Amino acid sequence: MSKFILAVDGPAGSGKSSVSKEVARRLNFGYLDTGAAYRALAWAVLNLPDFNLETLNSANLMKTFDYEISLNPDEFWVKVGGQDVTVAIRSSEVAEFVSQVARIPEVRGFMKELTHKLINESKLNGVVVEGRDITTVVAPEAELRILMTASEEVRLKRRSAELDKATVESVMRQVSERDASDSKVVDFMTPAPGVQLVDSTDLNFNQTVSAVLSLVDQVSSKESND
Repeated sequence: MSKFILAVDGPAGSGKSSVSKEVARRLNFGYLDTGAAYRALAWAVLNLPDFNLETLNSANLMKTFDYEISLNPDEFWVKVGGQDVTVAIRSSEVAEFVSQVARIPEVRGFMKELTHKLINESKLNGVVVEGRDITTVVAPEAELRILMTASEEVRLKRRSAELDKATVESVMRQVSERDASDSKVVDFMTPAPGVQLVDSTDLNFNQTVSAVLSLVDQVSSKESND
């Protein structure tokens, strides 16, 4: 049986990370957060002397970006040069800086290669791969491609729900800025041909997970019958 790739795209706050992780658990698949690599690289630029925006090209990254990530949704970790940066890459400093790294074309090309490498080297029956431009640029060959979205109001509420009031304004600004910045690179609100749309505006978490699992079942049934 070939490896089943489920690609999940969508804007910040759409629920793609939490839903993708739960879907991976339910299916006993791996979970690959591609955004973590961008955050890890942003962290490296901010904290390590060998990295700066001017030298972020494919050749240098292949040599210097020693990146590891867990594909286990229940034991998630990220490492750079053997250093655990799982918590560090979620800082507000990294969140506000990551778009500067992600908009560099050579970085995006390198990340595509890195994603394929991580998927191909895994010994899993399937991998849920989530992040920006996954369905159109990184894994257009995936068995199932989903664009997960929600209204901006709902997305901001979700991002702010578990935060203290002092950080809510910062998060709201980050989401709006990520939307504006990333929309210049990729259209993440309109599904491309062959990409399934899951709008979670009026769905709770479990309903959204069920909607994705239903699409997986449809694809699996079709493949079995072909």
